[in-house]
Amino acid sequence: MNRRNFLKNSSLVGLGVLAAQFPAWSRSVFAWQQPVHNIPAEKQIDPQWLSSLYERGEKISYTKSKNELKYIGMPVGGLHTGTVYIGGDGRLWLWQVYNDAYDGAKEGIETKLVQWNNGKELVPVRPRDGAAYIEPAIADNLRVLEQGFAISVEQGGKQLVKELRENHWDEIIFEPSYPTCTVTYRSNDFPVDVVLTAFSPFIPLDVENSSLPLASLHLDVKNKTGKALDVVISGWMENGVFKNRKNFSKVRKVASAQPVDGGQTIFFACDEVPSEELKAGDYGTMAIYCNDKDAVAVAAVQSWPIAPSALLQSIAKNEVSFDDLQVGSLSLKRSIPAGGSTSVSYAVSWHFNNPHPKLQEKLKDAQEGYCYGKQYKDALAVAAYYAQHSERLNGNTLAWAATWNDSTLPHWFLDRTFVNIGTLATANTMRFGSGRFWGWEGVGACAGTCTHVWQYGQAMGRIFPDLERNLRETTDLGVGFRPETGGIIFRAEYESRPAIDGQAGVVLRFYRDHQMSKDNAFLKKNWANLKKAIQFIIDQDKNGDGMTDTPMENTLDAVWEGEIAWIVGLTLAAIRAGEYMAEEVEDTEFQKRCANYVKLGTANMDKELFNGEYYIHRPNKEFGRKKLGSYNTCHIDQVYGQAWTFQLGMPRINDKEKTLSALKALWKYNFTMDVGPYIKTHLNGRPYALPGEGGMVMNTNPKDEQKPYGENETWQLGYFHECMSGFEHQVAAHMMAEGMIDESLILTRAIHDRYHAAKRNPFNEIECSDHYARAMASYGTFINACGYEYHGPKKYLAFSPKLSANNFKAAYTTAEAWGSYEQQIAGSTADYNLSVGYGDLQLQTFGIGKVAGKKVGKAQLAALVNGKSVGISAVNEEGDKVVVAFKEPLRLQKGDNLKLVWA
Repeated sequence: MNRRNFLKNSSLVGLGVLAAQFPAWSRSVFAWQQPVHNIPAEKQIDPQWLSSLYERGEKISYTKSKNELKYIGMPVGGLHTGTVYIGGDGRLWLWQVYNDAYDGAKEGIETKLVQWNNGKELVPVRPRDGAAYIEPAIADNLRVLEQGFAISVEQGGKQLVKELRENHWDEIIFEPSYPTCTVTYRSNDFPVDVVLTAFSPFIPLDVENSSLPLASLHLDVKNKTGKALDVVISGWMENGVFKNRKNFSKVRKVASAQPVDGGQTIFFACDEVPSEELKAGDYGTMAIYCNDKDAVAVAAVQSWPIAPSALLQSIAKNEVSFDDLQVGSLSLKRSIPAGGSTSVSYAVSWHFNNPHPKLQEKLKDAQEGYCYGKQYKDALAVAAYYAQHSERLNGNTLAWAATWNDSTLPHWFLDRTFVNIGTLATANTMRFGSGRFWGWEGVGACAGTCTHVWQYGQAMGRIFPDLERNLRETTDLGVGFRPETGGIIFRAEYESRPAIDGQAGVVLRFYRDHQMSKDNAFLKKNWANLKKAIQFIIDQDKNGDGMTDTPMENTLDAVWEGEIAWIVGLTLAAIRAGEYMAEEVEDTEFQKRCANYVKLGTANMDKELFNGEYYIHRPNKEFGRKKLGSYNTCHIDQVYGQAWTFQLGMPRINDKEKTLSALKALWKYNFTMDVGPYIKTHLNGRPYALPGEGGMVMNTNPKDEQKPYGENETWQLGYFHECMSGFEHQVAAHMMAEGMIDESLILTRAIHDRYHAAKRNPFNEIECSDHYARAMASYGTFINACGYEYHGPKKYLAFSPKLSANNFKAAYTTAEAWGSYEQQIAGSTADYNLSVGYGDLQLQTFGIGKVAGKKVGKAQLAALVNGKSVGISAVNEEGDKVVVAFKEPLRLQKGDNLKLVWA
């Protein structure tokens, strides 16, 4: 069941069947009333608060003392390996690794129906409608498996024991910076403090080593006293194979100690499994690993609560009936000098290689299991690989985390713009044994890596570009492609139609994915079919005015009639990208065709679809406003095509002044610091923002027109009255690029505050189910804050920071490298530094932001690599940048630094 069909029949937005079934609702949620526009034009922003948004500020932290830990669930497994959360107190929870999420059957991280008072009455809310937003999942309610750590300290002849859990410590501090987090444990009555650092290997540009079904957990125990202490550190894990199964009396649980490279593991499996269960989603293996070869392995923990001093006698193997709890532990004894510390590392791995049977029915690729299932025999093999390569895996992960955080940008901003890439490390995405990447829109909801949703995301294409290229080739121009028309089916195997915005989004992402390549091979290989896909967009312009007008599906799950600004702009941006790609493959005729189309369309869009204040939807001349549409209302995506041009370094498609006017209209009419009054009078939207919270509403009627959305209002109207973070992020990114910095930061911070840990899980932005893919648009705001542009095949990289340009530092990624860019401008001097922390960077031209009053020329700039001068062939002004061309291409590798000095 796709999103459209589900919502059509859901508890919140169905207008027909359910209204009849529940008469009370038909008088409120389902009955369209004519509310007036009630978003205040003046936002009453506190100047001091606004100023604080620009400050570097403090690292994000959540504490026990402020009751901020119970909702925290940071994905701590590898990409596409299910969802394993680390909670606010450092224990693992959720364990959505059993392949049971599926559209219409089990959606979201918690399958529950909750009641929401929408301001008029209680209405039920399902997972894809925002259940986890109204009542966030609580870690203690979903702690599926026994897992944890305990520290035992011998002091004064007594054994003092504390587990790493909330109720054992005076204070716990959770400090996240996805993909890593640290959890600090302190108590006045305990002689040691503990710091837990957790992550799964996460290395930008390295998909394989970022996709381990494993969570690594690193303990540092510090002696607070003036005397040496003997401590015992224990980590334990439950055998979770077939967890929660009943009537499995013939099955035996087996745990065995297995030494691995420099360490020890306990391997969990089940024996005597009926043959029909070998293909079940919860059939598999698990393991716990410790990096100390002297760790004592106990395959059968007998005493509860855990007593570490009783876990120092090895039990190498244990076999129990299925109904018995089976827990294994790895423990070690250490002596810590006065004021000193000791460290030890653990990891937990899992291996459940049977995708949901309905996925296997629908997707041939799913029949091959998962990619990690082909790479690793079982969870023990995963742990062994990690043990063998942990120094490199941990080192590169922590190097990225350090690079990301070594920035002048505000901590909160770095957190919110990057955190949504964590959706790749949940059950929302999969990578099958064939290598194919695949995803839901949100966990278990809306199948097919939907083109019109996934096209909003900017994070995956910059951090793991291989995944985007895989999606282009295996799905968009693979199973979802119709070569006879050039159409791309927007849910591939799960649909039969293209969606016009999704089609345009594929083309735009193709250009980005080409830019994130080291050469032209990807583009040349796919050009023939990509050209057809671009021509398909051109063919949807029936009257030849450069503005697409063929009624087609779009991301608001409806077929709209007429010429719609956000669709027109998006298709023009895509055809502009087609023009540039045609130029690069020397397809001159097609390049000219695209250029001419864009020239005509941009002129007509600015002339015909701009109402003097913002861009609109011009109705179909034959049908008028009979069908649902945005018409004269103020729509959140109205200049989305223009927003894409900043992500790709392309020229404008919309007039700058008109675009700014449109963005200011969105700010005036759609953004509010408190959505409460609006959603209480516009009742048929889903609850993704609540009273007291700020947000940008999807579509508003500032002119208070009668029937502003058309004569035939259908169930999709509910979308117009919601705050969906993915759309909000793309607007925030656009505002940043256009110089509306205050507004961009306020909007981004409003989303950030909606997901504060005191309210709900900071790592789960919700739309149609949990960990919604569109929210990865947040990375686009970071891109534009840096003024980042990159074109790998042309060996071009540029920055023109929008935030704190005089003192700026931030991370970057390219096709094969990542590192930091820094610029310092003071008076008449300016220094620019590009450092490489990983990989290989080829560079022919390098762009930097202009400096006011500075003369531009070769004589004014000097370039040095690792302190040695390199030749400059040209210096040119291009837009808001100064572009420096080097006499010879530069090759920068890990540890290298390029420095430009503007004298």
